[in-house]
Amino acid sequence: MNPPTFSVRLVAMAIASLLIAGPTLAKDNDEGHGKGGKHSNKHEAKADKQAAKQHSKAEKHAEKRERKEIKAGTYFNEQHRIQARQYYVQQYGDGQRCPPGLEKKHNGCMPPGQAHWDVGQPLPRGVPVYAVPQPVLVHLPPAPYGYRYARIGNDIVLVQQQNNLIVDIIVGLLS
Repeated sequence: MNPPTFSVRLVAMAIASLLIAGPTLAKDNDEGHGKGGKHSNKHEAKADKQAAKQHSKAEKHAEKRERKEIKAGTYFNEQHRIQARQYYVQQYGDGQRCPPGLEKKHNGCMPPGQAHWDVGQPLPRGVPVYAVPQPVLVHLPPAPYGYRYARIGNDIVLVQQQNNLIVDIIVGLLS
């Protein structure tokens, strides 16, 4: 092997000096000197704005998922009760049509006699639970996180999902 020539040594030294000086030159540009610094500051500002937006979004999401305790028997107001009953009377009040689950009972759309539910008690076992129709849900406040609406028999209930407790009731949809 031949020893490296002068021109090869010169090229090697130039490359080595660029590698050593590269981080120093790049640091100068990141500090805002020259055209590259302004561009870098734009990206930093945009990244900060996106981080703030993500943080705000996460806070809102956590706030929605915060479980609020509802005092038993106080969620529905009289207007909610009137509008829910009005829907059921319009749809099923003629006695000819009953809500699903009650149509075959032939007892004037009344729920089974042995089943009874009250605020503060769990949903009774063995009683069919039905979804509340969308036209009624439009007139009710949104169920809070951790709660759901259900229709059992002739009533609409707000149920705490964690332990299946009845929190509030709209009694007698067809009475």
